Amino acid sequence: MASTKGMKIGILTAGGDCPGLNAAIRGIGKTAALKYGMEVYGFSSGFLGLVNDEYKKLSVRDMSGILTVGGTILGTSREKPFKKSDYNKYIRSKPEQIKENVEKLGLDCVVCIGGNGTMKTANKLQQHGISVVGVPKTIDNDIWGTDRTFGFDSAVNIATEAIDRIHTTANSHKRIMVVEVMGHDAGWLTLYSGVAGGGDVILIPEIPYEREVLKEYILKRYDEGKPYSIVVVAEGIEVPPKKSGVKRNKSAGNYISEIIQKDTGLETRPTILGYIQRGGSPSPADRILASELGSYTAQMISEGKFGQMAASKNGKIVPVPLNDVAGRLKVVPGDLPLINQARALDTCFGARL
Repeated sequence: MASTKGMKIGILTAGGDCPGLNAAIRGIGKTAALKYGMEVYGFSSGFLGLVNDEYKKLSVRDMSGILTVGGTILGTSREKPFKKSDYNKYIRSKPEQIKENVEKLGLDCVVCIGGNGTMKTANKLQQHGISVVGVPKTIDNDIWGTDRTFGFDSAVNIATEAIDRIHTTANSHKRIMVVEVMGHDAGWLTLYSGVAGGGDVILIPEIPYEREVLKEYILKRYDEGKPYSIVVVAEGIEVPPKKSGVKRNKSAGNYISEIIQKDTGLETRPTILGYIQRGGSPSPADRILASELGSYTAQMISEGKFGQMAASKNGKIVPVPLNDVAGRLKVVPGDLPLINQARALDTCFGARL
């Protein structure tokens, strides 16, 4: 293997923040510097730092003491450099600016830590002639090609604790409590926190719900002497109006709360967890996963495995081609054993079997 000493790598964190980003930066950077003798540079504010040539050389000291810290020391943004921009034909495009800045600094690889959008952009950068390695992070756990993303376990813990607390209020007031959980178009976070928190109803995008089924189930519980129910709802479930070009005017949690109260006559209250699910210190499991992915990323770079994403598959960390990952979404399969087990406990998913 050729010597890696003197190689230069850049690291950026893009998209939404989530627990474990700093652990991943530490895993990549310290392994790259200490084991492989590489120089490490951190770009600020995601891909915006690449466009604007804003970076800092990271020392081992810079990457120490951040394992347990939430957020990202590099900052982040939702900049999409391949999106049609306001640059006219006389000005360089953002991808051209990025390539020029990468070549000027002499980077051998750019590590892109992020979710689905980040992996898509990273793949485009690779096709644009820039050596890239992707690292998957998201509380949504919806990145194709990896069994688990860091950030997910922390968010499940946070959402579950919130649902646990909602139980006492629901029981005290004999109310129906609707808890809206993040996850975009995938129901992983809602499913896991809903099951862990003992949700009576769990609504996820992958299983279309029926209003009548919700009504029947909640009234059945009421008739059985259970006057309160916990309804855990994914933000991405279908909410009217579903028309081309027309945005829905209610969040999923607010909508489900309204129809339950209208259909059953039972007092119903919504709680939208929102950004609290993305904040704070990462769980031990996320610290470990982020560190494993990070350290393996440095190894991938040393072996010249560019255009790939470090992934967790069957308990091992392996490379997966970014070309396979980009543009694909990992959703909850309808035959997932956890769903069948939850149904056996009389959990309602809003659909008739």
